[in-house]
Amino acid sequence: MQNQKSSVSLIRATSYERQALRESLVTLLEPFGGMSAFVKPGQRVLLKPNLLTGSRPTKECTTRAELVYAVAQMVLEAGGQPFLGDSPAFGSAKGVAIANGYQPLIQELNLPIIDFHGKRYQTVSENFNHLLLSKEAIEADVVINLPKVKSHMQLTLTLGVKNLFGCVPGKMKAWWHMEAGKDANRFGEMLVETARAINPDLTILDGIIGHEGNGPSGGEPRPLGVLAAASDVFALDRAMVEILNVPPHQVPTVAASQRLGVCPELADIEFPNLHPDLLKIDDWRLPDKLMPIDFAMPRVIKSTFKHFYIRFIKEPMSAYGRQ
Repeated sequence: MQNQKSSVSLIRATSYERQALRESLVTLLEPFGGMSAFVKPGQRVLLKPNLLTGSRPTKECTTRAELVYAVAQMVLEAGGQPFLGDSPAFGSAKGVAIANGYQPLIQELNLPIIDFHGKRYQTVSENFNHLLLSKEAIEADVVINLPKVKSHMQLTLTLGVKNLFGCVPGKMKAWWHMEAGKDANRFGEMLVETARAINPDLTILDGIIGHEGNGPSGGEPRPLGVLAAASDVFALDRAMVEILNVPPHQVPTVAASQRLGVCPELADIEFPNLHPDLLKIDDWRLPDKLMPIDFAMPRVIKSTFKHFYIRFIKEPMSAYGRQ
């Protein structure tokens, strides 16, 4: 198995309309044998979208609800039991999901949505054995990672690997920025080790409309017209930086995965549908300038208070007001 080539499925897709998106996903997953190759009857399937924030619902900061709906429907048809989970920077997973239009799909599919709770698990690297990871992600039978293509003011780009940082629960993410953020190489390796520990069975990347510029939330929508899927999240990210024409060494997660020997060379990846060269663009906008990765203690404290305010005061009051 170790010598088997990683495979990344890449297709053009321009619409979130339900039927068109469904057909795109069928084409995307066909080289792997469809959703039933990943999901067996009775399995509990975590869908891990990017639920960054509820504050900019029209700016493509989060994975589109339409994509999550289509994937959840395919999981149900394969006999799986899907549930949504994430650990947003501010607020609750359900609050952020509802702010981004997820309510109809939650109701129609009776889809549970959970916030992650932490537990310590053995990681591949002894350097990061103190990682606190989501109990719900580790103990799910299947993990389907659903990232959004975005520029990122600290990490250049956020793709499949970075999306799994959402499996570090609650404000532990801010503490990791403080602990490992002074060294971009170490921070990138921490993100890679998180991805290796979660080990998603399938990553489907939402690149129909991305978020460029001063992301992960301060940029602007950008039609990209791409859907990507792979069981190897590191191969998928390597293919995507090629499409966006960003050197791998500029993206800490991709650079770290190459240093650690888990990222295949582009020539060693199979592309059963389109090759990255056919999708490449030369004008994807990166952040105007990069910010430090590390968080100072005052920022961590401020961020923590903001998170608890939104989750336990603002969101419940908002819900109460709609009664």
